[in-house]
Amino acid sequence: VCVNPNDARFTHLKGKRVLVPLLGRSIPIIEDEYVDMEFGTGCLKITPAHDVNDYEIGLRYNLPSIDIFNEDGTLSEKAGLYVGEDRFAVREKIMVDLEAAGNVAKVEDYNNKVGYSERTHVPIEPKLSAQWFLKMEELVKPALENVENDTIQFHPPKFKNTYRHWMENIKDWCISRQLWWGHRIPVYYLADGGFVVADSDEKALALAQQKTGNANLTMADLHQDEDVLDTWFSSWLWPISVFDGVVNPDNEEINYYYPTNDLVTAPDIIFFWVARMIITGYEYRQQYPFKNVYFTGMVRDKQRRKMSKSLGNSPDPLDLIATYGADGVRVGMLLCSPAGGDLLFDEVLPQQGAGFVTKIWNSFRLVKGWEIDATIPQPEHSRLAISWFHEKFSQIVEQTDDHFDKFRISDALMSVYTTVRDEFSGWLLEMVKPAYQQPIDAKTYEELIDIFDEVLRFLHPFMPFVSEEIWQLLTERKKGDSIMISSWPKSTGYDESMIARFEDVKEAIAGIRTIRTKNNIPNKDQLELAIMVGDKGFDPSFNSVLVKMGNLSSLTIVSEEVKAAASFLVKSTTFFVPMGANVDIEEELKKLQAELDYTKGFLNSVMKKLSNERFVNSAPDAVVAIERAKQADAEAKIKVLEEQIASLR
Repeated sequence: VCVNPNDARFTHLKGKRVLVPLLGRSIPIIEDEYVDMEFGTGCLKITPAHDVNDYEIGLRYNLPSIDIFNEDGTLSEKAGLYVGEDRFAVREKIMVDLEAAGNVAKVEDYNNKVGYSERTHVPIEPKLSAQWFLKMEELVKPALENVENDTIQFHPPKFKNTYRHWMENIKDWCISRQLWWGHRIPVYYLADGGFVVADSDEKALALAQQKTGNANLTMADLHQDEDVLDTWFSSWLWPISVFDGVVNPDNEEINYYYPTNDLVTAPDIIFFWVARMIITGYEYRQQYPFKNVYFTGMVRDKQRRKMSKSLGNSPDPLDLIATYGADGVRVGMLLCSPAGGDLLFDEVLPQQGAGFVTKIWNSFRLVKGWEIDATIPQPEHSRLAISWFHEKFSQIVEQTDDHFDKFRISDALMSVYTTVRDEFSGWLLEMVKPAYQQPIDAKTYEELIDIFDEVLRFLHPFMPFVSEEIWQLLTERKKGDSIMISSWPKSTGYDESMIARFEDVKEAIAGIRTIRTKNNIPNKDQLELAIMVGDKGFDPSFNSVLVKMGNLSSLTIVSEEVKAAASFLVKSTTFFVPMGANVDIEEELKKLQAELDYTKGFLNSVMKKLSNERFVNSAPDAVVAIERAKQADAEAKIKVLEEQIASLR
């Protein structure tokens, strides 16, 4: 019986012994802080043979483990009473006997957590048995050291803490299992209880003959252990055994493929599999099995519960794929899967993925639906659009490569997603799209097909099925061609200035579209655009793009405010759309005043930083320069806005 050493109620019992009711066996009273003084009587019975926690306490205090159960769940001779009777029947019977003996002080209900077998639906009760163990203390040392020093890197690195906890508190590994399937324990018993270990019957017999000195022994005299190895005991050899590196440790394949670069797995098996593969790598090949481990998140339901059959909260992936497509499910899940972060499943995710697949197909159908005219020269706006996209795409590929290098997989996908959705479909295709029922020039079309090819290759790792399908249809292919063996796009450098200037063009086009929306002007109606050029926000080389995307009848440069016009700012450049009687002066003033108030507030926050001597003196020069540039831009914008408001009043 165990009590807490801090429990004053039982200090007088220290070193005493008590008798087990009915049996009369004398047992010691021990003290351990494991006992909860507030629970029950504060006295805990310890049965090392039948409780995992009790077993650990028994080891600490050198208590005997008395196993009172037979293999069939009946009570054994060691029980002393009720021998041969079923344990469930005895649990009822013993209550009657205890009461009759006057040993029952009180009976109360208590909810206990009892594990149940998923297959057999019966309670699981601990029982001591003879098992085979692997001594781990020395084996784990190189595996722990080489994760700690980042020879093997975890992504995200927070899982090093979990790994360290397991490895620093390692226990010997029970590698035997009482199952009918698996790799049988290679132990062969002799009639006298001795045993030999060998990897084949023939070797076992030879060892047994040598051990006993009896050359007449046959396999009939040996009995192989009926237990099998733990499944993880096979799995921890995977990086080696898959290339026949256990039996054939110096073969060509193992020398070429071992070690590999990356392992992708879930954090719930960081000890069961990841740690053990690292252990076996250093034990058998004196080298790590992989350089990086990328931990995915766990898919959970909206209540953050782990998906499980027993809870019935896991959707059938095949049903999801049938509804949303394999790529739709894949992308929808990946978009919300930061490394090591749990994913709360919602059917909105594969819906979003399926919508993205549809957008790609629609882009393909749009391009393939155009009539081509080889006699038409390439329009300037198309030339600029193609040129801009090459620069922008090269920049995005470089960024995406960096995401991959740093194992930011969801960030890489987001780069791909926004590139296809926004830059390719939303901007490039709209810029080169010919007028309604008009053909496209051959040069633009050919360049666009090449770009589409690159975009599909960029998309392929995340959406293998739709990208392969469209890639095959995009242009004529040779037999055996596949996007799977095509090259990943390469960044060849890019013009940052051009990309930045085009962002101003996008902002101007967005401003024109906003004016159309607010004033209910149909897209088919052409507009005039007047531009009062400031220090920033306008590049005349993109005028053809502005005319095309804004559906403009004219584009003029002016030196003063345009009366009766809707306007907007891009940096310090003012854009005017003459509206005549259609302009709502009050609405325009309200919009300009709101923008002025916001800009003044922004300038105020910048000036607070710049008026702080500690910030100016301690921050890097580049950071201070950025804040001063923000100040100059805001001041210029405020001046323009105030002039616009004054002109309308």
